[in-house]
Amino acid sequence: MLSSSNALFVFEAAASSGSFTGAAEALNVTQPAVSRMLGQLEAYLGVRLFQRGRRGAVLTEEGEVLFRRVKDGFGIIETGLKEVERLKARKDTVTISVSSAFTTHWMIPRMRRFQNEFPDIELRFQMTSGSLRGPVEHVDFGMRYVEQDAAISPEEFVSHEVMLPVCSPSYMLPTEPDAYDDVDTIIQLTDNPCDWLGLHPDVLRRGRGQIRKLTFSDYAVVMQAAMAGQGIAFGWLSVVSAALRSGALLPASSSLTQGDRLCVLASPQDQKLTKSAIAIREWIIAEQRRDVTALDRKYPEMRFLQLSYQRDGADPIH
Repeated sequence: MLSSSNALFVFEAAASSGSFTGAAEALNVTQPAVSRMLGQLEAYLGVRLFQRGRRGAVLTEEGEVLFRRVKDGFGIIETGLKEVERLKARKDTVTISVSSAFTTHWMIPRMRRFQNEFPDIELRFQMTSGSLRGPVEHVDFGMRYVEQDAAISPEEFVSHEVMLPVCSPSYMLPTEPDAYDDVDTIIQLTDNPCDWLGLHPDVLRRGRGQIRKLTFSDYAVVMQAAMAGQGIAFGWLSVVSAALRSGALLPASSSLTQGDRLCVLASPQDQKLTKSAIAIREWIIAEQRRDVTALDRKYPEMRFLQLSYQRDGADPIH
């Protein structure tokens, strides 16, 4: 089992330095530890990422593809973190509890727009790598998935839980009949390995109709692997909407799944939100709705708006 983003950090270091020894020195670990971690990553992906030889560690074609995507992803994260750091000089501070995936794939792509909208607010993140469960504590508000009958205020409601399989445009391309990679790869989250293939049997695209599984404990890495063309992932719309709008990800199925929960931005009990926190919460909810509206226009047959804001034909929740 790969732990969080560690394997991708090790892979990036080895690819950048051109040797496992160089990666070990850069990461302050042993060379056998680097070799073991990369062997595990190759085993999960089912491909060779490096050719080992006298010249050191040379990337294979598959390794080059993954390296470009991982490097781009780490660069985006680094840029986003630097921008967040620059907010520290501002007057007001709002802390939100969200997933690492939401931060990486939804918030950071629109960070500049956020800064333009709230130039005097410092935004801080309390992040979790897995499912959004448990109480909201020691923050202004946090994104959580709650049961339909949970006691929430209308101001906390974001949308109904909506999910769909997603993959990169490159994964959609047909493979040659005799290609090595002629089985489907399903990318999943450790603590939520739901059997969504039963709901979306049309996601299987490769010739043999067989599957292999790639499992990560960090949902941000699940999404990064999907964007790198490594397989099909089950996407929560609250996280993948930005990538779907930009075309970095595509629906891998012709339908959506509406879950049994609500996506909310809840605050700790008995805590009154500041004006800045209220404004940011309203902004996130409005941005989510903008994404869903745009996707509804882009894929009208999938009913993004209806399933996000209605349930069983009822009126939308506002």
